[in-house]
Amino acid sequence: MLKGLDPRLGADVLYALRSMGHGDTVVICDGNFPADHIARQTGLGDLIAIANVSVPDAIEAILSVLPVEDAARMEVMGAPDEIPAIQAEVQALLDRHEPSAGQLRGIERFAFYEEAKNAYCVISTGERRFYGCIILTKGVIAPDA
Repeated sequence: MLKGLDPRLGADVLYALRSMGHGDTVVICDGNFPADHIARQTGLGDLIAIANVSVPDAIEAILSVLPVEDAARMEVMGAPDEIPAIQAEVQALLDRHEPSAGQLRGIERFAFYEEAKNAYCVISTGERRFYGCIILTKGVIAPDA
């Protein structure tokens, strides 16, 4: 354990988030997402897991260390404007911790899979609710004034 770090963030997650550069993306996904398949097509080639936590819990931990400039969500098939409760929870976390990220952008399910293949890494959670798939784009930390 380290002081000042969320205990949900293990060494693999911290290494990946620290290694990402401005504009790189990270996928945080539910248990139904084809995470291993997609992860093998990313820069790291491995799947990172934050087991036994929900997507909102994982994102809350990630937001404690990662500046975010954009965020996207997987749209519900047949109802692209519907915002499931899990996505509303993520939006509330973004509003509180990274308001400049704005509203979650919707991405059609299969387009989301394609965009996920370009992510720096994929972080899988133990989330069982549907449509708990989010892409965060790393922002920047400004120099001290």
